[in-house]
Formats: sequence, C-alpha cells, structure tokens
Amino acid sequence: MKKNYRIIISGGGTGGHIFPALSIADAIKSKKPDAEILFVGANNRMEMQRVPEAGYRIVGLPIMGFDRKNLLRNIKVLWQLFKSQRMARKIIKEFAPQVAVGVGGYASGPTLKMAAKMNIPTLIQEQNSYAGVTNKLLAKSAKIICVAYEGMEKFFPACKLKLTGNPVRMNLLSRKSNREDCAAAMGLDPSKKTILLVGGSLGARSMNESMINSLRQIAQAPDVQFVWQTGKYYYSEIVERVNAAGKPANLTITDFISDMASALGVADLIISRAGAGSISEFALLGKAVILVPSPNVAEDHQTKNAMALVKNNAAIFVSDSDAKEKLVATALATVTDEEKLATLAENISKMAKPKAAEEIAEEVILLAEAYAEKETRRKKENLK
Repeated sequence: MKKNYRIIISGGGTGGHIFPALSIADAIKSKKPDAEILFVGANNRMEMQRVPEAGYRIVGLPIMGFDRKNLLRNIKVLWQLFKSQRMARKIIKEFAPQVAVGVGGYASGPTLKMAAKMNIPTLIQEQNSYAGVTNKLLAKSAKIICVAYEGMEKFFPACKLKLTGNPVRMNLLSRKSNREDCAAAMGLDPSKKTILLVGGSLGARSMNESMINSLRQIAQAPDVQFVWQTGKYYYSEIVERVNAAGKPANLTITDFISDMASALGVADLIISRAGAGSISEFALLGKAVILVPSPNVAEDHQTKNAMALVKNNAAIFVSDSDAKEKLVATALATVTDEEKLATLAENISKMAKPKAAEEIAEEVILLAEAYAEKETRRKKENLK
C-alpha cells in the first residue's frame, strides 16, 4: 500500500532558519517524492517569500517576538501568540500531518506546541551550541532533537538527541570548478588573496564601520582584494562615505551577493557573523574564517557558536566591540599567513557534516511511519 506522507515544517525569520528548513524539505522529497510538505511561518517575515520561491506552500501566523525593551508592547505580542496558537491548531487539523518539524524562529513555538497537544510527533532542529528558550520548552514533548554540537545534553534529554549537524545550501557545493572560474564570475583577480566580508543579507553595522575605519589599510595592501557585502539597509550610505574618503582600487562593494557560491569559492578568508548555518557552510567548504558574533541575539548564542570553533583552532574570534579597531588588521595578518590559513581550513573541515539534511529527513520519515502505523491500528480497533 502506498503511503501518503504529510509533514509540517515550521520556523524562519532569518536565512539561518529558512535555508536549513528548505534543505530538510528537499531531502524529504528526494527520499519520498510524493510527500506533502506544508511550511508554517510568520507573517511579514522573509520565509513568506523564500519558501514559495523554492516551490513549497506556506501559511503565515501573526506571531512576533517579545520586546525586551518596552514591556507594555508585549500585551499585543501575547494576543498575537494566542491567535497564532488557535490558527496553528486549525492548520494542523486541516492538513493532518504525521509529524511536525521545528527549525527555530517565531512560528515554530505555537506550531510545535499545538502539534504536541494534538498528539502529533514533533522533531526539533537546534542549530546553535547554546539552546534557545523556545526549543528548551518544546523539547519536553519532542520525540527527536537533532543537534549540531556535542554536549547538548546539558540542555536536552540525552535519550532524544541525534548529532546530525546543520543542513546547508547544497548548491554551494556545486560552485564553479576552480578558483579561476569563481574569480571570473566575481570580476576578481585569481592571483590575489581574497577576503570576503558578509554581515548577513541585512548587513552588520559594526563590521561595516570597521571597513570604513580601515580604508587606508586596505589601500596599502594592493596584493589583497576585498569583497564587502554591506547589506541592503546600509549600502547607499556606505557607498557615499567610501567615495568621499577615496575608494581603494582593491575593494569591491555590493549590497547583496547573489552568486554566493562563486564568492565563497574564490575567498581565502571569510569575515562573518557566527550564525550556526553560516558556520556549517564554512565547515563544509573548508574555509578559513574570522567570526564576529552579533551581540544582539538571544542568550548571546553566536559567541558560544564561535567559541566552539575557537577552542578547536577552527576559527578566529574578534568581538563586536573590538571590530572597528582590530578586524581588518587581523584579517590582513591572517590572509598572508599560509600556515595559519591552512590550519584553520583543515580544522573547520573536521567539523563538517555534509549529510545533515539526509539524516534529519530520515528521522522525520521514521516518525511519520510510526505515527501512520499507530493510527492504522487505532482505526482497526475502533471498527471491532
């Protein structure tokens, strides 16, 4: 008898949640092409655009994050949470999934909470080395918790843990075949050392300011070329400021890199925030990296992500507060140190888990099959 797999995947808010979610969905579809997958996201967040672009159906909840600075605003947040839970219950009842997967982000909370209340098995994918509050709460009723770092039993029941790693954008592995092709695609010189700075799609102010503060240093290193993704929010202001100060010839500025595969392919050194998804991609590609954790995230989890690599000599750490003075100088010293680059690349490669999406998909399918069999037995007993 042909099984009809129905799976909900919930979460989003940032690319760090959305890309792993889509990778899991793709892995499920590769194993079970007839599986029906429904995404549940948060209204007005980027998943409402990215998920349909990837070919999947998504419904949105009016959920929003708590405001830690203005507590009065949380009255509306609580009301939206209540509405979201009611909507999540209706979505689950109508779609009738055999399993619900949470990847983090606003929407995963109410969706997985209601799924568990309705006796639908749930799976959590925790990307960070320090578990968030929502996932710690959801873990109580979750069947499986897929993690990317060892030692997560300090947050979750050890019996539920599966060390899978974080799913990444597999299209990054199909980048141009060699450095020359990658450099040509980016309009760069393949013979020069290349530093890629990415602060995320929205950008990172401290990292941007560190570049502006170091334009003279950059100009004085003509054998090194920089590719600087400012983020769309900051782009116009930065171009104006850089042009006024005198733009170095070895500096390429862009608001967003659409061909990230080529950018990563030509980069000898990457400067980045310490999001779990980004770190997993750098590991898979074996890239030397300087991590500048964002101070504006819950539980300061990016710093903890970074230190998990630093202790294995797999990354260099520069604090957000020190970035303006130290970041570019550290990058220039590192990119010209062949031994240091090789050590960082080798050690971060050891942390890669290229089959993360496949392993998580397998766990999802096993949960779905167990639930379907249980439901079949229940229906047979009711007919007796």
